Amino acid sequence: MKIYKAEVFSGQKYQLGESPFYDNRTSLLSWVDITQGKFFTLSKNGEKCFYDINQPIGAAVPSKNPGSYVIAASDGLYLLDTNSKNSSAILIQDLRPYFEPFQRSNDAKADSAGRLWFGSSVKDNHEACGNLFCLDKIIEKEKSSDSSEFKISCRQANTKIANGMAWSRDHKKFYFSDSLEHAVFSYDYDFTSGEISNRQILFNVENGVSDGMCIDDQDNLWVAIWGGHRIEKRNTKNGSLLAKVDVDAENVTSCCFMGDDLDTLFITTSGNDLTGQYDGCLFNCKVDARGLPCDICKI
Repeated sequence: MKIYKAEVFSGQKYQLGESPFYDNRTSLLSWVDITQGKFFTLSKNGEKCFYDINQPIGAAVPSKNPGSYVIAASDGLYLLDTNSKNSSAILIQDLRPYFEPFQRSNDAKADSAGRLWFGSSVKDNHEACGNLFCLDKIIEKEKSSDSSEFKISCRQANTKIANGMAWSRDHKKFYFSDSLEHAVFSYDYDFTSGEISNRQILFNVENGVSDGMCIDDQDNLWVAIWGGHRIEKRNTKNGSLLAKVDVDAENVTSCCFMGDDLDTLFITTSGNDLTGQYDGCLFNCKVDARGLPCDICKI
């Protein structure tokens, strides 16, 4: 089994780094600090920007206009245009009808049809509970207007912590990490409707908790293991362990492929309540695999 060693990408520490993305249209890297309510971007020339959303945010997903992102926050979904001078986030969907008062958004990703998938998780020390939702644009109100109506559907009810998501290249399978189930699940996926069915355990996780993940161009999953100092490469046909990436941080939260060749993992971690030298830092690791360009939310 191949074992890789991640390198420190940035020594700055984050309380709960998450939601890494590489947008190949702009060459922007992005990530969030969930508990600090901040969203970060890093350009190819090293220019770093951050945006304070003033509430916990679970994820920031690249949107249809290059440089814009859908922010999955505690009370709603927001659209943030990093090209705008004021860079203020605009509410596009109130989530309070779908979330309990003790919940917030967690991980989020777009599928190749442009739908936004997002999970709910709990704040503070409440008993773990949540759901996995999908938002789809359904009606253009006016041809001359960008305002739209959206439909939110619950795709998987009664999750513990809705976390990493990925889709197969042929758009027939969906993979989902429910962290406190200590498992990654596979589903049949209908590209046209966005429906998922036939839930099966793909693999169980030992010595840690499955967190965020990405998929390579050979349909292998790269899964961050919270509490495990590592990322695991997993076969989506049988769940077998193919490789590991060792990370000098205890709580590894997520990863994505970055760079012109999409052959390097960009890795986020959490430093909350930890004292290790690199807990909460960002990492990278060149691997013998290539990712696919990230799917874009069509909002």
